Order: sequence, then structure tokens, then C-alpha cells
Amino acid sequence: MQVSVENTSVLERRMTVGVPVERIETEVNKRLQQTARRAKVPGFRPGKVPMSVIRQRYEDSARQEALGELIQATFYEAVVEQKLNPAGQPAVEPKSFEKGKDLEYVATFEVFPEFEVTGLDTIAVERLEAEVVDADVDNMLDILRKQNTSFEAVERAAETGDQLTIDFVGKIDGAEFAGGSAKGTQLVLGSGRMIPGFEDALVGAKAGEEKVINPTFPEDYQNLDLAGKTAEFTVNVTAVAAPKLPELNDDFFALFGIKEGGIEGFRAEVRKNMERELRQAIKSKVKNQVMDGLLAANPIEVPKALLSSEVDRLRVQAVQQFGGNIKPDQLPAELFEEQAKRRVVLGLIVAEVVKQFDLKPDDARVKELITEMASAYQEPEQVISWYYKNDQQMNEVRSVVLEEQVVDTVLQKANVTDKKVSYEEAVKPVEAPKAD
Repeated sequence: MQVSVENTSVLERRMTVGVPVERIETEVNKRLQQTARRAKVPGFRPGKVPMSVIRQRYEDSARQEALGELIQATFYEAVVEQKLNPAGQPAVEPKSFEKGKDLEYVATFEVFPEFEVTGLDTIAVERLEAEVVDADVDNMLDILRKQNTSFEAVERAAETGDQLTIDFVGKIDGAEFAGGSAKGTQLVLGSGRMIPGFEDALVGAKAGEEKVINPTFPEDYQNLDLAGKTAEFTVNVTAVAAPKLPELNDDFFALFGIKEGGIEGFRAEVRKNMERELRQAIKSKVKNQVMDGLLAANPIEVPKALLSSEVDRLRVQAVQQFGGNIKPDQLPAELFEEQAKRRVVLGLIVAEVVKQFDLKPDDARVKELITEMASAYQEPEQVISWYYKNDQQMNEVRSVVLEEQVVDTVLQKANVTDKKVSYEEAVKPVEAPKAD
């Protein structure tokens, strides 16, 4: 077998492969002999059909099958021989495909980039330090109470925070517009559900009152037909209800699965959950800084095949998440290219760190992570048992642990500074950079 390789770009390879005619004929004859044992030809008993008849009837199909399989087999042999690592399937172009002659074809494909991860000592990481104090727990209790607010009807003017039940009809230039009317809508004043000015105009309204208000749609409103226009809404207020926070009692605690221990038991459970959230938030922020640093220090070419595959995966995820009657390939690829490229590049870099530093998932950390995740459930032992009986889930946990070990490896060489902050700041999501 003759093989030659041409580098047509940083990652693309054009490989020419020549397969001797003797190997082709051996494969063709092997298939014809297999066919002869089972072929049913009128006038002949099974297995007794002359080879000349078999060849006349089946040689063309046997040759096509042999050539297809030979291309697959010799491509694999060739890339192993040339020490190439293809990223995706090759595009195969036959050059010589004639009977009685050597087979020659050209396979064009991309290879995985070869590189060494560098610049770990240039990566800067700010590691947050925080703890959950009593005031944080008090604040969380207030949040949980507000999330479970009920409303009671009142006979007074509406205030911010009250829930109104309203019927309304919206018009622009005297004509009703689609989506501008509703009946029996419950609206909490100050929630920001409606366009600016709508809720503010209803402060002071009473049950049974009709109000005409004139809010203006924002200039960047999603419906361009309404953007920037002033509407006239006729609003009938049918009920005003004031918020009522639940008491911190056994009934409230039971909503969160806490049936014993009273207020102290509930506070202890809330604190435990907050501490788990804090650990995860700090770990996530450190990881993001490490990954950003690895990307900046190691710019590499991305195989188009891997990028395309990742774009397709993100398309499928988007359809699954948002639903709708749309096929994944109907979503524009450019919507996902930036995210796909980041994922692919990071995947390649992380894999190279694992290889360079000979990292393997630490069994103790795997057990610790499973125990941590199981602690969020009422019967953690059952959750732990389920993980250890599920190979796919265990492999996913090992992947997470291995990624954590990559982060730890980078931190050993990176410029790390510790910063003490409040719980609130530590768990606050990092704001995405604003577009220019």
C-alpha cells in the first residue's frame, strides 16, 4: 500500500492512498466464494453453481462492496501508519477505480491540533473567601417567606406590592391591537411584568374602579409594530389584595420537607443549603477564571468538523429547551458558533492538560462529590447507591472530578490571590460583558 500526505492548511491533510490490485482481487474473490455457497440459481443445486456463473451474475456488486470496505480499512491503516489523528470523517475522491488496476483514492480530512499547554504561570485567578453568618440566614428566611406570599382582599386603594385582579383593553390610535386585552389578570404592582408606566398608573386604584392609562411601549420592544408607541388602556380593577407573609411555623417548615426541630432545625437546614451553594459558587467562579486563562494563553486552530458537530449539538439543546415546532437545522449556525468554538477549544485544552500531567479521576473525590450531591435529597443513601449502580452517571461524575483536578493543577502554577467577601457577593452571578 502506497501512502503520501500533503498538508493543505494548518489542520487539513490530503492523503493519497494506493491499494495493489492483488489485494482488491483477493477481497472480490472472497466475496464471490461466500456468495457461491448460498446463491440460488435456476438449474443448479445450492452450493453447486459454477464460479463462472457466480462471477457473471455477482462480480460487479461484489467488487463495489469490496472497494468500499477496502477504502475504509486502508484509510484507517494509512492514518495509523502516518501517525495522524483525524478529526471527523474524510472526504474521499477516487482517482483510479478501474478493474484490473490498482485502486488509488484521495482522502481529505482535518486532524486534531498538536500542541502543548503553556502559560499556566501567566493566569491570574481571584479566589473568593466567604462564610454564611446569621444575618445571611435571616435574609434568606425573608426571601423564602416572600416567595410564599399569599394575598388577602382589602378595601383600600392599591399600593405597590399589592395584587390587583384586572380586565383591560388596549388601543393604539383608537384601534385594539393583538395581545393588548385580557380578563381576570392578576398583577402584582411593582413586579415589572407590564410595560413601563402601566403598573405605576394603577397605584391608588380601588376595587370596582375603571382607569384609563397611557403608557408608552419601549423603543426596543420585541414587537416592532408597537415599539415606541403610546397606547391607551382601559383598565377595570375587580379586586385589590394585600400581601401576607407566612409565619415561621411548623406548617411553613413542612413546605421545605422539615418536619422536626422547629425554627432552629429549619435555620440549620437553610444554612447547610446556603453553605453548599456558597462552595459551588466559589468553585464555579474559580473554574471560569482558570478556563478563561487557559483560552487566552493557548490560542489554537479548531477543526471545522468538531465545530460543526458542536453547533449541531447546541441546536438540538436549544430546541429541547425552548420547544416549538422547529427543527434544529432551521436555527442559524452563527447563533451558536462562538459558544461552540469555546467549548471545542476548551475540550481540546483540558484533554491536553490531562495528558501532560497524567491526571486520572481521584476515587476519593468522586465519592466526596456524590455524597455532596446526595446531601440535597431527603434520603441521600439511596441517591448514593443509585449513582454507584449507574455506569453512565458514574462516568459523568468522574469527568467532573477530572475537570476539577485540571483546575487544581492550573491553580498550583497560576497567580492566585484570595479575597474575603460577603456571602451575598460570593454567590452573585458574574455579569456578562456588555456589547459595544
